[in-house]
Amino acid sequence: MSKLNALLSEYGESHQNSTNKLIHWFCVPLIFLSIVGMLYAIPSEQYFTPTDDSFFGSFKRINPASIGLIIALLYYTSLSRTMAFFFGLWMLICLGIVHWMYLTVGSNMNLLYLNLAIFVVAWIFQFVGHNIEGKKPSFLKDIQFLLIGPAWLMHFILKRLNIDF
Repeated sequence: MSKLNALLSEYGESHQNSTNKLIHWFCVPLIFLSIVGMLYAIPSEQYFTPTDDSFFGSFKRINPASIGLIIALLYYTSLSRTMAFFFGLWMLICLGIVHWMYLTVGSNMNLLYLNLAIFVVAWIFQFVGHNIEGKKPSFLKDIQFLLIGPAWLMHFILKRLNIDF
């Protein structure tokens, strides 16, 4: 069994309840997106050259969010190149959504507060789901499960598409 499959299996042990699983399908992507948003909100203009404020500006700009996503992508690549490829697509979508949010709310502080609210509400639901499940969240045992949660959802998508990872 590969390391990724072992991690997914261990993660799945505390995610058997259908309500908890459903909550995870909504909240894990929201938590991931909100973390990208909070990192994106860190002012970085003095360190990195900003680009235009068009929708695609986020793809041309180096910022704390893009640096964090590169680090996460390296982790996913160490587990599975196929998984990493699809996570790369998800990360680009997240950057686009967060940049759109930034353009909509108009400032780094507003972006931070919006994503902090999403983060807190999504985690409240996650803990409700685990309370229903009757098991602690996996990351309390091992911090790397914070990155395995999104991979656990992605593996279901890849299996549905008949893509080996």
